[in-house]
Order: sequence, then structure tokens, then C-alpha cells
Amino acid sequence: MIYQAIDEIEAALKGMLKPEFEEAQLGTAEVREVFKSSKFGTIAGCLVQSGEVKRNAKARLIRDGAVVADNLSVAGLRRFKDDVTEVREGFECGINLGSYQDVKVDDVIETFEMREKKRPA
Repeated sequence: MIYQAIDEIEAALKGMLKPEFEEAQLGTAEVREVFKSSKFGTIAGCLVQSGEVKRNAKARLIRDGAVVADNLSVAGLRRFKDDVTEVREGFECGINLGSYQDVKVDDVIETFEMREKKRPA
């Protein structure tokens, strides 16, 4: 009976703690070409180098090894004329970073998501 009460108290305390998040790398894409669109803004024509790129994932822009912009979002993701939710390694795609427009050829777009860390029992 006492052990059950202790377990219930531990569970309640863990529920009251704020969750801890860690960054999980999804993939990287190299910008090969930059297109301007009156409808969508700047579109980065990319080749996915590793992992996968997902729509609505968090992103950062890396230029010459330094982070130029952080906390961006993959607002649009297209393969040819089709809207897609993800593009895997080795495929080309068009990436729109929302309101961020300063994208140049040879930039690297690194995508990630924040995942909740499991607490030790």
C-alpha cells in the first residue's frame, strides 16, 4: 500500500514538472538555385543531402559554415509542381522559408524538430 502511494506521488510530481525538449536533426539540403515568385516569395531550389526535409519543420540557414538565420520554418515544400509533406535524401525540391527571403546559392538549410526528452524513472 505504501509503495503504491509513493508511485502515485512520483507520477504526480513528474506531471507537474515542465517537459524538457531536445533538438532532433531531420536533414540538410543544399541550395542549388534561387527563384523569385510574386505569389510565394523566395524559393530555394535544393538537393537534399542527408536525412529528410519535412514541411512545417524548424530550420536554420547556414552560409559559409556560420548560422545566418535560426528558428525559421519550412513553410512550403514542393517536388516539381506537387506540394509534398517530405522529401528524402538524394531528391530535389523547392523550399520556401516563409517570410525569410535572404537565401543564396550554396547555402545549407538544416531542418530539425524539438522532441520531448524522457525523464528517468
